[in-house]
Amino acid sequence: MDVFLLILQVVVVLGVLIFFHEFGHFLASLAVGIPVDEFGFGFPPRLFKIGEWKGTEITINLIPFGAFVRPHGEEDDDVDGGMASAPAWKRFVIALAGPAMNFLIGIILLIVLYVGLGVPASDQALINDVAANSPAMAAGLQIGDLITSINDEPVGTINEVSAATLENAGTEMIITVDRDGTPLTFALIPRVNPPEGEGSMGVGLTNPRKPAPFFDAVGAAFTSTGYVVKETLLLPGRLITGAVDAASARPIGYKGIYDVYSQAVTMDEENPMITAQPLPIYTLSFIANISLALGITNLLPIPALDGGRILFTLPELLFKKRIPQEWENRVNTASFFLLLLLMVFITILDFTNPVVLP
Repeated sequence: MDVFLLILQVVVVLGVLIFFHEFGHFLASLAVGIPVDEFGFGFPPRLFKIGEWKGTEITINLIPFGAFVRPHGEEDDDVDGGMASAPAWKRFVIALAGPAMNFLIGIILLIVLYVGLGVPASDQALINDVAANSPAMAAGLQIGDLITSINDEPVGTINEVSAATLENAGTEMIITVDRDGTPLTFALIPRVNPPEGEGSMGVGLTNPRKPAPFFDAVGAAFTSTGYVVKETLLLPGRLITGAVDAASARPIGYKGIYDVYSQAVTMDEENPMITAQPLPIYTLSFIANISLALGITNLLPIPALDGGRILFTLPELLFKKRIPQEWENRVNTASFFLLLLLMVFITILDFTNPVVLP
């Protein structure tokens, strides 16, 4: 696909996800009785006003990316009826609503994916790619083969297949697969030092999908969301213990998002198992996970993020002691510039060490 078109798609996807995030803040602010002075499409400077709704100016801004909301009295606690002078629980609800909307969008996309294509069977490993000149290709393995056993030992999950393959690296391994209902056996020698991104056998593995009723798909979407949240929360500890290497757990910026998105689109376009499906599995999964990631990231207890705003409400909610608004504004401003520096560093890392999907 054309690079410009891919960039445009990434901008649109991120812009829409950010729009829904801000729309969550907007709805929550109105719901708790705090007026919103402006809901802007894009980012300032303002180009023009297109109208008003419930006292909120709807504007079009110069930078065509995402959206923003400006609650009344957002940073001035001397403004009666404004956000900064509102009770802590109202400020808590408004801050939480943006990430909550991102979680909702992610879950909806997963439900669409699971209803349309089925729920992944996590206890089965299906070959969805065979690398050229790999042991798997030489042995005769094909896309669509379902791996059932290795060296006569039953295997189910992708992790079990990976572990058995690593255990047999450099020695002959007997692998049994189910091909369209027919069991077939192949012999191959997994590579000790395979090319980057290929693995010892040279196959890509995925979970086959099973048709699921709507409510089963909903349950699976919530389960997948819980898994993403759990893995994210466990990541710092795994980095410290060395269970996960820093390179695979690194944050990514806009360039990294583009890299992953373009690879997901390519996988949807070139994999014969995917092109036969009515929905682009990898692209939809990526967008859903980016939405979930936006929700999780914004809940981090860092000033200038929604999680930081929630953090500032806790002393008032728990101990009836409010942190002065002036202090909060200063900390948020300083943190904002630190986050900008972090984004610059991450962007440089994206260019010097591009993200490659496994």
